[in-house]
Amino acid sequence: MQEMRDRWRRRLIAFQAAYYLAAGLWPLVHLPSFEAVTGSKTDDWLVHMVGLLAAVIGAALGVAVAHERQGAAEIVVLAAGAALAFAGIDFWYVLSGTISPIYLADALVELVLLFGLTRTHRNVLAS
Repeated sequence: MQEMRDRWRRRLIAFQAAYYLAAGLWPLVHLPSFEAVTGSKTDDWLVHMVGLLAAVIGAALGVAVAHERQGAAEIVVLAAGAALAFAGIDFWYVLSGTISPIYLADALVELVLLFGLTRTHRNVLAS
């Protein structure tokens, strides 16, 4: 049973890595298309910084998967913490009317990631 959970965690974190890399690099590669989908932004530098941070998180998760370390406590904390942070920001600022409701799609992805991480949980803090 744990072996199956470990395989699912590997897939889940690999998906999260790819998702964060793509989402993070998008505004860096083509800000106009990013803003066409998500709405115009005031501070391009901040969009770029958040994109770079998301991409770095994605790269770290990808390296962990490549080295079969996706079950390490620090990787699970990074994956869950990033998903929780992005979902929280998405919900807070959509509900306050600051950002476009399209960000609720990202919040849904983040919540699915969190759910998957909890379903594949093992006591990573004890390892």
